[in-house]
Amino acid sequence: MINKKIIGLIGLAAKARNISYGADSVEIQVKKKKVYLIIVAQDASDRTKEKFKNISEKYKIPLIIGGKIEELSKAIGKSNKAILGVENLNLSKEIQKINNGGEVIG
Repeated sequence: MINKKIIGLIGLAAKARNISYGADSVEIQVKKKKVYLIIVAQDASDRTKEKFKNISEKYKIPLIIGGKIEELSKAIGKSNKAILGVENLNLSKEIQKINNGGEVIG
């Protein structure tokens, strides 16, 4: 289960068009240095998780493995999306802070 505040911030990023989704799209945006945070669903395949762990290490981008595919997909208004890339630096920092046990501003 991923924090509801994180889901809210993902939804906000999606509305602002600061989210890339799907393995191919996120990987392309990472290579263009547009992604500040990668989120992978817990129920994504092991192969997918491993692939994005490697990408995360190679490009030094933080990685969160959490939530279910259904939760993440619903947050961005899509279906069956296991990989999200947050393309807004401030939102990515805020999501990481909440994920690490910090509190959201406001």
